[in-house]
This record gives sequence, C-alpha cells and structure tokens, in this order.
Amino acid sequence: MVYRVAGPSEVLAITGSFFTDPDIVLAKKKWIWPGQKWVKVDLTPVNYTFQVQAMSAEKLPFILPAVFTIGPKVDCNESMLRARPGVIEGETRVLAASMTMEEIFRGTKSFKQEVFDKVQLELDQFGLRIYDANVKQLVDVPGHEYFSYLGQKTQMEAANQAKLL
Repeated sequence: MVYRVAGPSEVLAITGSFFTDPDIVLAKKKWIWPGQKWVKVDLTPVNYTFQVQAMSAEKLPFILPAVFTIGPKVDCNESMLRARPGVIEGETRVLAASMTMEEIFRGTKSFKQEVFDKVQLELDQFGLRIYDANVKQLVDVPGHEYFSYLGQKTQMEAANQAKLL
C-alpha cells in the first residue's frame, strides 16, 4: 500500500482491485492498494494552432488563422477520461459557410465570438473548455484577394471622406 499525491495540474487515474463502478477513479490523492494500477494525468491546457481553410456563403475561400487554448473541465472527472479536441475546424467551416464575405469581414469581432461560442458548445460534449482563443486577421487564399480588395476599398473610402473635409 502506497500513498500517492498528484501535482497541481495533475490528477491520479487509478484502476484495478476494489473498484466496481466506474473502472477508473480520478483523485488528487489516494492510497494505492496491491492489485491497483495508477498513472498521473497532466491536465495542463494545450495550445492548438489552426489555419482553417473555410468558404463563405458565396463560395469564396479564405483562411482563418486561430490559436485555441483547450483543456479538460477540472470540475468534471468523467470528461477527463474522454477529452478529444478536434471540432474547431469543422465548426468554423460550418459557421463561415452560413455567412457572406461582407458579414465575415465587417463583423470580424462578432464572427470571432460566434466561432468561440459554437466551438465551446461542441467541446462541452467532450468535457473540454476553451481557456483562451485568439482568432487572427482573416487571410485571402492565393488567387482570391477578397479581403485585400475590401481593405483597399475601405482605405479609399476613408481617403475620400478626408478630402471632403
């Protein structure tokens, strides 16, 4: 019999004798009996960097660079056993396909928030939480310079407004 303690960002996963349901017990500290096996599981959130290639409602392609910091919800032991990220790209594509390029470009903040909300909703089923998300400037796919064009158009409109004043 040995007493084990997990570190600040760890949990002990214990299996073997004396457990009927569930087969795995998660704990911060526990006596380990003969016939039981244990391992320390690191719960430190992980950064995932994506270059999501998406398409707008008008079928115009673009790239959405993003960094999500994702980790298990520490208050939900069951979720720590089935944590599997991988829905960010799919949810972003689905959301982008329902919006026009103008909506995506003009409402970048709301688009980013909607991506965050929809991804979090999907990650909830895996017991994961987005601790931080940084969706960067939307980028044109080579051969499709839509965002460059909108940026130039906005600059020209601003310059014209300045000439009028």
